[in-house]
Amino acid sequence: MSATALKADGANLAATFSRETLPGWTYNNAEFFELERRHLLLRQWQVVCHVSEVAKPGDYATLDMLGERAFVIRGEDGAVRAFHNVCRHRAAAVVRGDTGHCTHAVRCFYHGWTYELDGQLKALPAEPTFAGLNKADFGLKPLECEIYLGFVFIRFLSGGAGVAERFAPYHDELAAYRSEQMVPTGRAWDIEIPVDWKNVMDNFLEGYHVPVGHPGLYRLFGNSYEVEAQPGDVSRAVGRLRDKESSNWSERAYQRLRPDMTHLPEAQRQSWRYYTLLPNLAFDIYPEQMDFFQIIPIGPGKSRMRGRMYGLPSNDRQMRAARWLTGRINHEVFLEDNHLIESVQMGLATSAYGQGYFSEKEICLRQFHDMIRDAIPVAAQVTPPDPGTVAAINARMAK
Repeated sequence: MSATALKADGANLAATFSRETLPGWTYNNAEFFELERRHLLLRQWQVVCHVSEVAKPGDYATLDMLGERAFVIRGEDGAVRAFHNVCRHRAAAVVRGDTGHCTHAVRCFYHGWTYELDGQLKALPAEPTFAGLNKADFGLKPLECEIYLGFVFIRFLSGGAGVAERFAPYHDELAAYRSEQMVPTGRAWDIEIPVDWKNVMDNFLEGYHVPVGHPGLYRLFGNSYEVEAQPGDVSRAVGRLRDKESSNWSERAYQRLRPDMTHLPEAQRQSWRYYTLLPNLAFDIYPEQMDFFQIIPIGPGKSRMRGRMYGLPSNDRQMRAARWLTGRINHEVFLEDNHLIESVQMGLATSAYGQGYFSEKEICLRQFHDMIRDAIPVAAQVTPPDPGTVAAINARMAK
């Protein structure tokens, strides 16, 4: 598809989005949260890790989400596969921790059932006592897995477009960063916050708040912050770096020290870019490094945020300094955002708020809210349903 066609599609798509926000009651309602879990979140692609984190046969990484446990593992044949992290005997986790290594086989820590790296049941203690058991029927349960530009994705429920298909409008831009060749440049992080997952994504998806909420970013970008939405529930925001030096020392040092990443097109060398795969996953990409940013819902009004930074291998001091400065600048942004979303979370529950109204600057947010309403029609009801009726109303509205 040509760039012109993509822009036209994006413009046509924008014209279809609703102006009204989701109602406040949907941000802290246990019945609605269960509908989100079943009808939306478990059907979506989730990033587990980068291929460099499962580089050798037996290397694995795990992901727990919404009552499900998964892991991805590199096989003896070099392939990366995904499985439910559930032993077929008595449901214990077969691997533990966020990452690890299994030598030639996966062995459950509970009773010692052992699986090949491709998921087949290899051996079990006291096998003769399991009368009639066919080992071929008791391999680990597989999950759909896709590797895209070096990142390993899974989804718990199959159906719908793949990651590469959904990111097609931005593939050429994303590929230019050479993320397949990247390695971790910082530790993985994972924190819990008393904020609904949608509230976190709402904040991420718009730059309307940058001039007021993020003075550091505003000093770097000025008013050159652009957002767009594309078919496939993907979107992009671009902050173009200004030539004017910042009055803040860390931002000014970054402007002076950032290396010229000659493998990137000029526009990408001069901008910070944010790509979203709705509903709960994003990539923050800077010329010298990138990260994934994932919101894991853990309950109504509660979330986990997890992510990790990656970059092309380099021992260059200037590169290390630029990456450190990027992290310092964005740590301030992180703290500012946390104050904002915590304030919003409280306000959503007050009697003063029912439903808001979007501006043109919030086009990606309009796309996000329509995605939720499409998956869960009861989200269109402004007044809170009576307790115990949310699922039934949703079923009627879905017909």
